[in-house]
Amino acid sequence: MSVDAKIVIIGCGIAGIAAAQRLHKYGFRNLRILEATQRSGGRIKTGKLGNNIIEIGANWIHGPSEENPVFCLARHYGLLDPEALTPENQAIDVKEHPPWISIWFTSSGQKLNAEDCYLAQELFFELLQESSEFHHQGGEPCPSVGDFIRSEARKRAAERWTDEMSRALRLCVISNMLKVECCVSGTHTMDDVGLGAFGLYKTLPGVDCTFSRGYESLIDNLMSELPGDIVTYRRPVHCVHWNNTEKRQSPVVIECDDGERIAADHVIVTVPLGYLKRHHSTLFRPPLPLHKLHSVQRLGFGTSNKIFVEFDSPWWDPDCEVIYLVWEDEELVVDEVPDIHRSWIKKMFGFNVLKPTKRYGHVLCGWITGHEAEYMETLSEQEVTHAVTQLIRQFTGNPVITPRRVLCSQWFHDPWTCGSYTYPAKFCSVQDFNNLGEPLPTTGEQSQPFQVLFAGESTHPYFYSTVHGALFSGWREAERLISHYSIISPSEPLKSKL
Repeated sequence: MSVDAKIVIIGCGIAGIAAAQRLHKYGFRNLRILEATQRSGGRIKTGKLGNNIIEIGANWIHGPSEENPVFCLARHYGLLDPEALTPENQAIDVKEHPPWISIWFTSSGQKLNAEDCYLAQELFFELLQESSEFHHQGGEPCPSVGDFIRSEARKRAAERWTDEMSRALRLCVISNMLKVECCVSGTHTMDDVGLGAFGLYKTLPGVDCTFSRGYESLIDNLMSELPGDIVTYRRPVHCVHWNNTEKRQSPVVIECDDGERIAADHVIVTVPLGYLKRHHSTLFRPPLPLHKLHSVQRLGFGTSNKIFVEFDSPWWDPDCEVIYLVWEDEELVVDEVPDIHRSWIKKMFGFNVLKPTKRYGHVLCGWITGHEAEYMETLSEQEVTHAVTQLIRQFTGNPVITPRRVLCSQWFHDPWTCGSYTYPAKFCSVQDFNNLGEPLPTTGEQSQPFQVLFAGESTHPYFYSTVHGALFSGWREAERLISHYSIISPSEPLKSKL
């Protein structure tokens, strides 16, 4: 029975691949993955800018340590640089904010001194830490992280910094840091992130690291361990018909866009939350139960895009790792722009310097989120290049800096993702993540169990928005079916942490 159970996985991202690999290892042979696009990997997507490798999607292994299965797999496959493997690198807990060597420019073309930036960052991280503690304490004073940081930053700045000009400048630095946090959280504004749920996210120790041959090298190695014919590409799914009561029918029928109907005992749905938000009403028959639907609607799913900018030679310091751009008219602590069409570029907090240079060349990666990122996707390459060029010239005071080429990610208008990753919106709780990961039919219903299972980063209650969260969720759903069929494994399984 275990060998013959028909299981269909929708989506060949890391969650779908992880589920398939675990099931195949345990003896399931009737497996099929349906992938809407022509490639595996989902939001893991490695590309090229000229001759340089770039990560259009997932960028880092967040928390590369023994607790992170992505790190362990990358180490197993030999995909990491030596420095990422050192015990020292694995022991440091940076809590999503690596200790980058940075330079700060202002909109008047000046470099900021280190003290102003350090004091502002110190206050910001103090408030960010307090924001994460309301999850445990309860009784949060306002609904969103943005509201809390904005009000407290102004109040504490007035108490600590008596010089009006210095205070105004440091509050502008805090505005920049708020934009950074929008990118980390994947939200339009931190006003949309729930203060009570912000602390759900858990970090792992280790200084974030990258793949020497690109993140897709992990996907290639995982796929090599699956049967060659397991994935059908360019096969979008129109509807999952579940809870079929006819005894002669399979409990689940997957209807593809091209009309193919696939009978199955179980289906694992790994589509991004953004796609689920947009298509849930047509994707499931019968519809999702109300409690699951409400969680789909409550959870946040934002857009975080990258703007890669290549230069013939670097204009930044050799040891610089990040360049911050501080607008001097943002002392009110803002993370949105008043006129997206005219000033969308102000949402970009700055650039990461891609290192090492021998791998990436002279390339900067700019970050932009939210509605401004969505608007950027509608612009031509020439329009984006012009905006970025003018921005860099304004902040550096150098009127002749000219990029060689520019490339942008476009996750919002990608029809299969509809954005980047999940965040806990206002009025969310851990129950919403659990609801999203709950299989159908729900526990206690008198019908075939586990007909529709759900995996992906949005279904993990504390590793949402990460590759390791997606990987864990794929293992979790595979193990749910393995336990259901009571398969005896030929080898000891990896534990799923969830």
